[in-house]
Amino acid sequence: MRYLYLSLAGWLGVAAGTYAQEATTFDPVEPPREIKAYPITGPITVDGRLEEAQWQGAPPASQFFQVEPNQGKPLAFDTKVWVLQDRRYLYFGVFSADSLGPKGIRAPSLQRDFASGSFDQVSLVFDPFRDKRNAVVFATHPYGAQRDLLAFDAAFFDDDWDSYWRVRTSRTDSGWVAEFAIPWKTLRYPKNSTQWGFQVGRVARRINQASVWSPHPRSFPISRTAYAGILTGLTPPPPSANIRLQPYLLVDYNRNQQNGARTREETQPKVGGDLKWAITPNTVLDVTFNTDFAQADADRQVQNLTRFSVFFPERRQFFLENASLFSPGLGSTIRPFFSRRIGLSPTGQPIPIDAGARLVRRNARQSWGGLLVHQRATDALAGMTAAVGRYSQNIGKQNRIGALWTMRLDEGRDSLPSARNLVGAVDGFFRLSQPLSFDFMLSGSATSGRQGDGIMGYGQFNYSTPQASLYAGQSWITRGYNPALGFIYGSDLVQTFFGGYPNYRPEWKPKFLRSFEPDLNADIYHRVSDGALLQYELATSPVFLNFQSGALFIITLIPTFQRLDAPFRPVGLAELEIPEGKYRYLRYRLYYGSDQSKKLAYSLTYEDGKYYPGNLQSWTGSLRCSPIPHVALSLTYQQNRFQRLGTLEDRVKVTQLLTPEVRLAVNPRLQLIGFYQKNTAANRDAWNLRFAWEFQPLSFLYLVYNRNATRVETLTDGPDRFRQEQVIGKITYLKQF
Repeated sequence: MRYLYLSLAGWLGVAAGTYAQEATTFDPVEPPREIKAYPITGPITVDGRLEEAQWQGAPPASQFFQVEPNQGKPLAFDTKVWVLQDRRYLYFGVFSADSLGPKGIRAPSLQRDFASGSFDQVSLVFDPFRDKRNAVVFATHPYGAQRDLLAFDAAFFDDDWDSYWRVRTSRTDSGWVAEFAIPWKTLRYPKNSTQWGFQVGRVARRINQASVWSPHPRSFPISRTAYAGILTGLTPPPPSANIRLQPYLLVDYNRNQQNGARTREETQPKVGGDLKWAITPNTVLDVTFNTDFAQADADRQVQNLTRFSVFFPERRQFFLENASLFSPGLGSTIRPFFSRRIGLSPTGQPIPIDAGARLVRRNARQSWGGLLVHQRATDALAGMTAAVGRYSQNIGKQNRIGALWTMRLDEGRDSLPSARNLVGAVDGFFRLSQPLSFDFMLSGSATSGRQGDGIMGYGQFNYSTPQASLYAGQSWITRGYNPALGFIYGSDLVQTFFGGYPNYRPEWKPKFLRSFEPDLNADIYHRVSDGALLQYELATSPVFLNFQSGALFIITLIPTFQRLDAPFRPVGLAELEIPEGKYRYLRYRLYYGSDQSKKLAYSLTYEDGKYYPGNLQSWTGSLRCSPIPHVALSLTYQQNRFQRLGTLEDRVKVTQLLTPEVRLAVNPRLQLIGFYQKNTAANRDAWNLRFAWEFQPLSFLYLVYNRNATRVETLTDGPDRFRQEQVIGKITYLKQF
């Protein structure tokens, strides 16, 4: 505990000095800033050049506010924004000045939904209902890749939501230009609305400077629409039938082998599709038939060193939209509903979905939705029906309370009877002040015919100002709690967690440093049934340097306690099995990450120290080379070196995970992506190659190749070798009515 006490003392000493800094948590500007959308009649060619006369007749908005690194200080480069409108589109022109022109641009790849921290970018944020809670965000970088997302209360995000819009860009000697065309039908809005909440943000990545059109504190994200300005003069067409149809045609070839002998070979055509109907501006129906996710990114393999289940993110588009409404919970540890329980096996293998429907309604007062999906029976699994209901009521300006229920009905098969699992939950979010929020959840489960009756709950506080960020909370899961359509990291557990960091920016710091951010993160686990202490990790980073370039250097100490009541096998290997007992040890971690916006970027993590009764030394490194945005080559490597564990005695066991990846792009709409993974702990090799051509917005041609090879050790006749190969051709076409 002395490491905890020393860290707390040092943390509080640094935190005390942060309040002498000038940055403050201020209220929204009153009256809010305004920008007008000017009507036009002539055509606009979306080419990223702003050469039409209509652009010259609309005065731009400028004089942006610096958010990072020096809140409220003058900007190195300003930004100008123009807004036009006609009967079909809203048009936005954005000029981002930069004295170095193309030489100053940072754009490492042309990937859609790019990682925002590594790119020059401009973002448009809309709040059409002016409820100051919901945000629709469209962003691009200097080479025209698209990034779009939905945000709710600036705390819950649908990052992988993809919508129908266009953007083109150009680069000049004095900066770069982005030209957006966003259909009115993409932006749902109330009838007769003439003013929307609106915000524009820019990141000049070379100097790592962030700015916004309507000021907000640096501790808040751009999606905090309470700080948005107003887009005025709007004359949108009356909301009408808004139907988006997206059928697909697919041909799927599969071949399996065992020890070189072919065990399966088949070619199957498949037809299906999705329909989206905006019944009203607030109500949207999604229907899917014979659903297919062949183009979704493959899961990356991991080597799990912990006793808890690994959370893999959802990557399938039908389940990603409105995911934040249906998936309240505690990040990646507790979710009463987790869509990966539908259409995927526990090992991530696809299971056919016959059909599904989702109905969602949102307005300034409340949100509600329903989801119904039927999963097809296979040779190995019975059919399953999943149903989810969600209701959320807004209270006041920035609070809400909600309820969620799920039902999973597994159909009977052979000697296994049918079973029904029900889960109910109540949750809430309260913004107690601008920097302080609290959220909670209580949930229970009941399963007919099988074990699965129990409860779960959590509560947590979050506090964020320009000077510091803090969090604290607790969760508990009883032994019988079983969300059959959800995710939990374990059972019969109470987790107590707290931590935070100061954002210390003294005047005497060198210019190449942005801030000192020494942090502390504590996770403590007890057993619910008897209160026994099971585990704690007190990770403290007395050295946490955030460089102005975006590079990071961190030194972390991790005092750890583990109580094992049953043997544990790290990375799933029997030869590393750790017996029951109590273990106390200290681990050390060093991390350095370079400026990730440069053409050559890298990171390195080294961790060493005791690990249960033995030792573990781990290396994780990543390297990315992007000589031009159209070519991105990357390599990730992890090595774990175990000593004196299980049956090793004085021997050493080394496991490795290698992932090279290549991304080749003609433009943001025509790309070839491939990666390979070699996991020595699982004796598995995996290939994924994907060619994607977006021949018009959200209409694609895909060619996909997957291969998985696994070696399974046997007691006789040597190892069994399995190989699965798949080739997919798929075309989707989107038509919006």
